[in-house]
Amino acid sequence: MPKAELLDPQGKAVAGALARTGRTGFSGVRIGKRFELTVDGPIDDALKASVKEIAEEILSNGVIEDVVGIHYEVTNAELAEEASEAASVTDDGFGAPAGETH
Repeated sequence: MPKAELLDPQGKAVAGALARTGRTGFSGVRIGKRFELTVDGPIDDALKASVKEIAEEILSNGVIEDVVGIHYEVTNAELAEEASEAASVTDDGFGAPAGETH
């Protein structure tokens, strides 16, 4: 996002358009940019530190921009795999095939 002390002409234009079209209740608009990085493997602390460094040193211009958030998402396929693995293991540590109970 642009630093708070800098003018945001795009944001001003969008704020004006909101007012002209009758959309009220907004005191300001700021326009930023978003990057998506896809990683192979687990998201651990080392990867998170690397992503933070990349965001601050490569993807943003520290003179005029702030990195305001880094979000980590798990794909639906990864969630389904985790759920399947959790469902196939009983409390005693023995696994049962999907749909089969013991």
